[in-house]
Amino acid sequence: MYVLEILWIVLFRFAPLPRIWAVCLIAINLGALFFLDTTYGLVALLAALTGIAVMMVIYSRLGFVRLLGIGHVFWIPMLIWFAASLPDRQTDPALYWWVVVLIGFNTVSLVIDAADVVRYLRGERAPHYRWRAT
Repeated sequence: MYVLEILWIVLFRFAPLPRIWAVCLIAINLGALFFLDTTYGLVALLAALTGIAVMMVIYSRLGFVRLLGIGHVFWIPMLIWFAASLPDRQTDPALYWWVVVLIGFNTVSLVIDAADVVRYLRGERAPHYRWRAT
């Protein structure tokens, strides 16, 4: 249920530019489903699902707060490993480009998430989106 609430907020309550960013980020990470026969796809899916679980706990207790970005912390070891062991570009170009794009988008997202978590820790704790419009 909380997953659908967060998805609804992202898709229908965000301003246009952050909404486009979020849709691209979701789509790129869902690309893991096309590569489940590889370690890259499995690791990306596991990192995403683990992060979603953490975000659901935070959301259920605090609402849509800036702390939600901490769920992406599982991307850090994944991105380091992916960057250090890129798949062979010649052998599997689709996998290679997906990993490169994933590294780029998720790294930018981590920077945004870190800024949000810092803002939360400095006192910006009020939920900035609600499930239903008030």
